[in-house]
Amino acid sequence: MGFLIDDGRPIYMQIAERIENDIIQGELPEESQVPSTNQFASFYLINPATAAKGVNLLVDQEILYKKRGIGMFVASGSRVKLMEKRKEQFFEQYVVTMIREAEKLGITTEQLTDMILRGDNS
Repeated sequence: MGFLIDDGRPIYMQIAERIENDIIQGELPEESQVPSTNQFASFYLINPATAAKGVNLLVDQEILYKKRGIGMFVASGSRVKLMEKRKEQFFEQYVVTMIREAEKLGITTEQLTDMILRGDNS
């Protein structure tokens, strides 16, 4: 866990994203227990209800599930599900935006490909 960065998004969304990142990076393996909302609240110095809202967001998306009386756990298949979600977000936020901007600037597909390959070699 690292510290949250106040980037203008609600804290509960930042908590959810942090958990997602830990799942994607393998720091929270599938079927492992997630820190409690009280642990998140204590670590980030936030209200437990705010932490719970972030955790519950992932429960609603079936990334986490609750074992009654034990705590929250990472659902099987959640890493693949998150990777697909993030790839789609990447496509929408970066690729589509890049292509639209390239079209405005008259950059051809070949030129754009060359730019990407040049950036890959940096």
